[in-house]
Amino acid sequence: MKLERSYVSLALLSSAVLHAVPVAAQDQWPSRPLRMIVPFTSGSASDVTGRILAQRLSEMYGQQVVVDNRPGAGGLIGSELVRQAAPDGYTMAMIGQPHLSNVLLRADKPYDPLKDFAAIGLVAVTPNVIVLARTVELKTIPELIALAKAKPGALNYGSAGIGSSSHLAGAMFVSKAKIDVVHVPFRQGADSRSALITGTIHFYLYPLPAIATMLKAGTLKALAVASAKRAGALPDVPTSAEAGFPEYKSESWFGLIGPRALPRRVIAKLNADTASVLNEPATRQKFALLGAEPGFGPPEHFAKMQRDEYAELGALIKAIGMKVQ
Repeated sequence: MKLERSYVSLALLSSAVLHAVPVAAQDQWPSRPLRMIVPFTSGSASDVTGRILAQRLSEMYGQQVVVDNRPGAGGLIGSELVRQAAPDGYTMAMIGQPHLSNVLLRADKPYDPLKDFAAIGLVAVTPNVIVLARTVELKTIPELIALAKAKPGALNYGSAGIGSSSHLAGAMFVSKAKIDVVHVPFRQGADSRSALITGTIHFYLYPLPAIATMLKAGTLKALAVASAKRAGALPDVPTSAEAGFPEYKSESWFGLIGPRALPRRVIAKLNADTASVLNEPATRQKFALLGAEPGFGPPEHFAKMQRDEYAELGALIKAIGMKVQ
């Protein structure tokens, strides 16, 4: 899936800083702790990237940026909380693809992901990685596909829930491979990792930051990264093309949003300060170790990226026959 993104560059960073509108002196924003809602569990990709950013913003502001994990309904609960929050700049959310897909997969749409929120900025982009259970002894994607075709309905894949990025990544893989496998949603990330270790599930499409540590430790094994080039965090793991299935490419992204009426001056400041953090060598190194690439630009770029992907996801969900709940 092609997405339009603006990655960190000195030019963009300079532009973001120069065009940021200063907060009025009398407002003294922020004057109290901030809350960063993460719609998934601790250890998820959005949680890991969110905590790196929150720590540095806390140091910059002299006010704690509290990461508030609110998992459930494939990310819907977290998005709803930020939609209902006061637009005073003290509540934001680190969201990803599920913020968009949740709405597309529900007949009774809980919110408008584009109109009900303020885009602050893109934070990170990461490839999705095909992770095999320890009991599945395969080396290429065609071998996995052949096994699934030899035993229709016998294999399964896990996800973080209906509408999650891992669900869509897995469903797209299944569709392109033309195989019959069972989808098993999990509520907790730790449960899915344990299931892979024991062989209860057979494969899972993870955003790389959520599983990089276990892959590096050899606890689990990656079949391929679904990106055009190898991930720096896993240099020995082939791309999906190198693993025999060039038709499949998949990645995840993470960014900040706030309530719809968030003041422009607060959006501009958060955008510029996040850009500053993302451009720090220490932050870039932490992201690289997780397999994530900092990605940033003006709020308008992030808003457009979401609009474009919302349309693409709608077409994808229809094309692969995912059912609306």
